[in-house]
Amino acid sequence: MKEFLEGSHAIAEIVKACRPGVVSAYPITPQTHIVEDLAQMVANGELKSEFVNVESEHSAASVVLGGSAAGVRVYTATSSQGLFYMQEVVFNIAGMRLPVVMTCANRAISAPINIWNDQQDSISLRDAGWIQIYAEDNQEAVDFHLLAYRLAEDKRVMLPVMVCMDGFILTHGMETVDIPEQEKVDKFLPPYSPLYKLDPAEPISMGLLADPDYYMETRFAIQETMKESLGYLSEISSEFNGVFGRDYKDLLVEEYQTKDAEKVIVAMGSVCGTIKEAVDQQRAKGKKVGLLRIISFRPFPYARIYEVLKDVPRVAVLDKAVSLGGYAPLSVDVKAALYGKKKGPKVVSSFVAGLGGRDITLESINEVFRRLTAKEVSSDFIDLKPELLKEEYGR
Repeated sequence: MKEFLEGSHAIAEIVKACRPGVVSAYPITPQTHIVEDLAQMVANGELKSEFVNVESEHSAASVVLGGSAAGVRVYTATSSQGLFYMQEVVFNIAGMRLPVVMTCANRAISAPINIWNDQQDSISLRDAGWIQIYAEDNQEAVDFHLLAYRLAEDKRVMLPVMVCMDGFILTHGMETVDIPEQEKVDKFLPPYSPLYKLDPAEPISMGLLADPDYYMETRFAIQETMKESLGYLSEISSEFNGVFGRDYKDLLVEEYQTKDAEKVIVAMGSVCGTIKEAVDQQRAKGKKVGLLRIISFRPFPYARIYEVLKDVPRVAVLDKAVSLGGYAPLSVDVKAALYGKKKGPKVVSSFVAGLGGRDITLESINEVFRRLTAKEVSSDFIDLKPELLKEEYGR
């Protein structure tokens, strides 16, 4: 059923349809509306779930870890410093192979305090063992939660999934969203049947001490499962299309006007809508430009990216995060996908934009295309304010 909803309300509706048995979260902007709605749904009897109020994000993550370990479908959501406060437990959830689903309403990291959007929070935890998928709009954010549960609970996977949606831009943005009927959700997402669980009748232990004789194999197993999940994403996406009629192809990347492109921007999240508009405008002027949108950041689709970009002369990677003292994080993985191949772009430049919620406008995107010349640049910031730089940095 199509409804005109705020993004957060749409996420609450689809999470309700997924029937989690335990929900726990701590309020933090801009994630709060999601769990406010879920708490109200539980109070109204619309969602048969245990909503556990906690005193911190660390506790919320611990509650869903425990719920999942006991064999229950679970859900949590957070943003920014909240995700960092969860960090210890986030690593534990992946290491224990628990299929937790979390919404990350992407928000900048302090200090200085900033509540607006960039992708620094989730990208900083890219090595935690969670699958990460990034939505461009609220319809995708809704659908990706369904896909996340199916993937996480797949017996071949058993890894947590983080659905990343840009804070405020999507969480507080109003869009027409198709909320699937409950019968279709139940068809696509059957009741959770765990491979293993904590049960006094059949006791097991989870998360035990692993000395050097055992620890390394646990990391290897997660790494191999991540690689294999690239194929499972495609398989589950195809099944999703059969039930709901929306086709996300392999759920790894989206190609937009890349076939004959001479310049391509690589990016993730809601900014891709602006990039598509800029591409359309430039195409109308005869410019051969395109967009490669990354959907799955972990596992990273190295082979797919190479296939799309191998014949493109110039590539720009646009990050909404920064690795201070190093290369911008998305650009590192894109360059790794292209490194050492016989064919590939002559220029792969890296740009950083939108930090702390600064608007990325059509002019910003056109500036990236303008700077994408024969000279490669690394982590070049777009839309800096010279007057503030002089005040802050003395230049």
